[in-house]
Amino acid sequence: MSDRVDVAVIGAGHAGLNAVKEIRRVTDSYLLVNGGSLGTTCARVGCMPSKVAIHLGDIYAMRKHFQRYGIGGAESLRVDGATALEHIRDLRDTFVDLVLANTTDEMEDELVDGHARFIDPHTIEVGDRTIRARAFVIATGASSLVPTEWRESFGDTILTVEDLFELESLPKSLAVIGLGPIGLELGQALRRLGVDVVGFESGTTLARLQDPIINQAAVEIVRREFPIWLGAPAQIERAEGGVRVSAAGQEHVVEKVLVAIGRRPNLAGLGLEGIGCLVDERGVPLYDSRTLQIGRLPIFIAGDATGGIANLQIAAEQGRIAGYNACHETHRHYERRTPMAIVFSDPNIAYVGVPWSELDQSQVVFGQQRFGPVGRALILGQNRGLLHLYADRRTGVVLGGAMVGPRCEHLAHLLSWGVQQRMTVKEMLRMPFYHPVIEEALQDCLHVLEKKLDSPAPKPGWLERLFPGRGRGAAGAEASA
Repeated sequence: MSDRVDVAVIGAGHAGLNAVKEIRRVTDSYLLVNGGSLGTTCARVGCMPSKVAIHLGDIYAMRKHFQRYGIGGAESLRVDGATALEHIRDLRDTFVDLVLANTTDEMEDELVDGHARFIDPHTIEVGDRTIRARAFVIATGASSLVPTEWRESFGDTILTVEDLFELESLPKSLAVIGLGPIGLELGQALRRLGVDVVGFESGTTLARLQDPIINQAAVEIVRREFPIWLGAPAQIERAEGGVRVSAAGQEHVVEKVLVAIGRRPNLAGLGLEGIGCLVDERGVPLYDSRTLQIGRLPIFIAGDATGGIANLQIAAEQGRIAGYNACHETHRHYERRTPMAIVFSDPNIAYVGVPWSELDQSQVVFGQQRFGPVGRALILGQNRGLLHLYADRRTGVVLGGAMVGPRCEHLAHLLSWGVQQRMTVKEMLRMPFYHPVIEEALQDCLHVLEKKLDSPAPKPGWLERLFPGRGRGAAGAEASA
């Protein structure tokens, strides 16, 4: 069977579905090819079910504070792991159904089930079907990375986010290998649900934190809840009663191992190497980061398939840009917004703006504010943590910051909006604040920066080299999609 269409999209995740939305504005001649389960990574195995697990863990952890609040009976509370997992799956299925109802359920012949392989830059094969298109969008997503020897030697003892929520019962003990955002979030959630958890990280940071001050604070806070070992790769071997995990002179025998050491783009089997596509050492095609076009080929790439950090908002925007450019001779450019990352641990971890590694320390003023004395944090019984902000010494422009503390998911958004608009410390302080709210920590930290700034007068400096050709206000320009 052979088909000819204007555009074919490979992958029905957030990037692919948003590409289809753009394509539909121009043409009805398209196909969406998808191999595997529908419903997007976020809805099926990522953002949403993990947040359900985190929420359940947070609720159960509150029992430790009941006696202080005058509430009795906490000692009799127990977690039914099977019921908790069933609840996670029920909500997961709801999220998936919502995605399908708004996207692929509207499709009939446009949806093709199967795995694609390129024959030439204008042709793919999907099973016994040949599809020829003027342009393609690759949006195949990514999957958890697991060393082949671990998977082959330890079988279902090894868990990833793709299969964790399919368990019928919670394990008694678990080692988390990899304490990036996924490993930290799920490790803490499972610990709070009664699993005996230990964490291992080959690097020296939690959740990809570059800021050493916030990283140290985060490590100290997390270690109060469950043991974590940093700075050495973990080794695993069979042991009586399960698997022995060892690193940094420590070893623990556990029932299951959750591997969260990274994700690999789902590009194997596409046949890109056979159509003149240059790839990097990870097998990711070399592409223009603005137009998302692969070389000079009529092929565009978007979302987790690009090998970047998984982020639904970025994937959706890249999908829109790739979909538009696949239909038009004149291409739109993808512009990155202010970087922002949020880890939904308790307390939250977040970082915004210019990364620590790119700061010119001699031209930056730093401000710190602990959450300990913040009134709302004290009321909530969640006043552990630290906020660390950065501002340009010469201009007073807020560059970003990192934080570990209560409800930092909200502080991160406020801070990112200020950074996006190239606001100065004084300008941010003129924004409204209320009382008593967690946001007062941001206000107090801005006051610390204000006192430290040498001069409020704008002067040219290293910041302009980071954003060449962008004046005040221009840094917040949205992508042209």
